[in-house]
Amino acid sequence: MAELKGKVWRYGDNIDTDVIIPARYLNTFDPKELASHCMVDIDATFAKNVQAGDIMVGGKNFGCGSSREHAPVAIKASGVPVVIAASFARIFYRNGINIGLPLLEIGDDVDKISAGDTLSVDVTTGVIKDETTGDTFQAHPLPGFIQDIAKAGGLVEYVKQQAKK
Repeated sequence: MAELKGKVWRYGDNIDTDVIIPARYLNTFDPKELASHCMVDIDATFAKNVQAGDIMVGGKNFGCGSSREHAPVAIKASGVPVVIAASFARIFYRNGINIGLPLLEIGDDVDKISAGDTLSVDVTTGVIKDETTGDTFQAHPLPGFIQDIAKAGGLVEYVKQQAKK
């Protein structure tokens, strides 16, 4: 994967899937429709102002709550190519992998990243550079096969590609 660079949208600890995409909007599976309501209950400006390439940063236990796949789909469809957090809820982490959304954990270093900062992220190595502050962080790099799933656009597309080999 190429290096990603974008502006930070910063959120705190325990951001649950009901906040990422509220239940009242789950009457569709259309990714763009889900994106139009992403984060609406805690940040009414996100869906209207997020730009393709912007990076979402959360605190501890990001994506906790229900196991709905809609949450990472809404984030990815918003144009966010990677989410960085102190830690992720395990089911959200797996759902992110399944849809091809890279998720990087950096522990307490996440506290050094602020909303509006510009980050450069190398998903392959896990190196994150805050272009605003000059800080560099090391996330746990994604294993090769998970990078392959992300490059393919998700688990379904990855399996289709593997079946053709």
